[in-house]
Amino acid sequence: MLPAISLSPNITAKTNITATSIPKTQNQETPLKYSTLKFLCKSGKLDEALDLIKSSPPSKPNLNEPEIVRAYSLLLHGCISRKSLEHGQKLYLHLLLSRNRESRALLSNPTLESKFITLYSVCGRVDEARRVFEDGREGGNIPESVWVAMAIGYSRNGYSKEALLLYSDMLSRYVRPGNFAFSLALKSCADMSHSLVGRAVHAQIIKHDEEIDQVVNNSLFRFYLVCGCFDEALKVFEVMPERNVVSWNTLIAGLVNQDKVFETFDTFRVMQKEGIRFSWVTLTTVLTICARVTALHSGKEVHAQIVKSRKRADVPLINSLMDMYAKCGAIDYCKKVFKMMQHKDLESWNTMLTGYAINGHMEEAIALFGEMIGCGVRPDGITFIALLSGSSHSGVTDKGQELFNMMEDYGVQPSLEHYACYIDILGRAGRIDEALSVVENMPMTPSGSIWGSLLNSCRLYGNVPLAEVVAERLFEIEPKNPGNYVMLSNIYANAGMWEGVKKVREMMVTRGMKKEAGCSWIQMKHRIHTFVASGSSDFRNSAEYLEMWKELSDAMKKVGYIPDTSVVLHDVNEEMKAMWVCGHSERLAAVYALIHSAAGMPIRITKNLRVCVDCHSWMKGVSKVTGRKVVLRDTNRFHHFENGTCSCKDYW
Repeated sequence: MLPAISLSPNITAKTNITATSIPKTQNQETPLKYSTLKFLCKSGKLDEALDLIKSSPPSKPNLNEPEIVRAYSLLLHGCISRKSLEHGQKLYLHLLLSRNRESRALLSNPTLESKFITLYSVCGRVDEARRVFEDGREGGNIPESVWVAMAIGYSRNGYSKEALLLYSDMLSRYVRPGNFAFSLALKSCADMSHSLVGRAVHAQIIKHDEEIDQVVNNSLFRFYLVCGCFDEALKVFEVMPERNVVSWNTLIAGLVNQDKVFETFDTFRVMQKEGIRFSWVTLTTVLTICARVTALHSGKEVHAQIVKSRKRADVPLINSLMDMYAKCGAIDYCKKVFKMMQHKDLESWNTMLTGYAINGHMEEAIALFGEMIGCGVRPDGITFIALLSGSSHSGVTDKGQELFNMMEDYGVQPSLEHYACYIDILGRAGRIDEALSVVENMPMTPSGSIWGSLLNSCRLYGNVPLAEVVAERLFEIEPKNPGNYVMLSNIYANAGMWEGVKKVREMMVTRGMKKEAGCSWIQMKHRIHTFVASGSSDFRNSAEYLEMWKELSDAMKKVGYIPDTSVVLHDVNEEMKAMWVCGHSERLAAVYALIHSAAGMPIRITKNLRVCVDCHSWMKGVSKVTGRKVVLRDTNRFHHFENGTCSCKDYW
């Protein structure tokens, strides 16, 4: 528990710093040496700066002069900014071993003590930072700045619990917290999702008789968002005296984490209307949600904002822009952005590779991988996941095997995800025995994704006996994953084993699981429209829908489309099967787009499940009879339908 703040107004924090007036005759060289020291530290010449410090130890009369502390602090700041642990340790040792008592006493100066703690913590030496902190305790009262420096050191290195305990210890010693301490405590509570303690800190803030700054308000706001207390977070946001770009960024990020798509876009527009200048963090976060829901129109608006800005966009923002275009199926835009980048990091290459892979451009992906190696960029695990998953969905089995075996050449140890991709490559190619052999000889315990890849191969090739064995493993590893039960049920249904279907469905009911409903969405201007399988009855019964559906059906018959009712895995008559397949969500989305968008405009649809065989054939027919390009993103990959063909070449 955190002790409540009820401090006497007479209690004040003591420090060792006192201002004294020094006659110029006693310190004539200080200004010159300070300017020299400042130049050396800014130039990164820390060896020369350290030698200058050592050659001019402080004498007793000027020990507490701000210029002396300033000089030592300047050197430490240079060490911190360059993470030069070596120079900082030398300075600490110099002061510790100095024969000059006044030099040794500088170690007790709160400003320098805080700097030493910060240096050790930024270099990951938390134990040494703690030792400096503990040494300072021997001198009596520790000012809040030192407590905060140590707590930040803990937090920076992932020790949120220790940071919070230190804050509690500070309160128990009647050290009055300030804005930095409050912000640090709230950050630690957010990192630990410790809502009870965070609310206690909030209570302390309310009792505090000094003005709370914007940083504390932002930290409080973020704490409630991270802990899922969205209503409380909005209350904090509404009563903020002022909201800066950090406040708005935090709100936008919170909305993204809550999957509040519409609210995210609305908030971004309100932010702009209020005249708040966005940061690159703002745009990066908005691009993330654009990529997630395939909101290409909104993503292009963000791109326009980047182009209009006078500042040069940083690499993470451009990477997010590429990712948005790739995940919206606009791979040509993604490629243009990539080629225009002046500076590319590993993530830039990986984003482009992933874009090619998920959009079915494996030849371009392989070529880009060769270019990447030629530029001296070393691939990592993400690089090979992109290449292996792309190989799996494109049917390039031999190349996939070659890439898997190539990983060790670049020092990349295959992870569970790499093995899952490799097993999927073999299984989709019908080499199920080889895939099973890989599973049995893996150096680690197979995960749910491994067995899931194998079960999917059993579905593709109708291997019921192996599917039953694999499913049992999956039910043990992932007992609450409905997808595994649905896949086994579908395997039974494809084989006409309706008793098996009934048994699996009864298991799902007993274990409280439901099949995820098929859902698709499209963006029309600034709105995202969602469609659920067999839902949207008002739209389906409207005159405009019925008219468009009849036109499509007549045109599709002429090009040879016949509904494939085998995809309906229920023991019902053919008429009912035809009705169900016509109500699949991606079809509703496509018809809506045909009605409400201009002729010739591409149609972009996102689906939360894998597209079925019949809908795939239907989309090919739609692209042929309407002359429209249809881009459909399902859980596996992108399908680009154009003039009656698909980019996946019917392999997905």
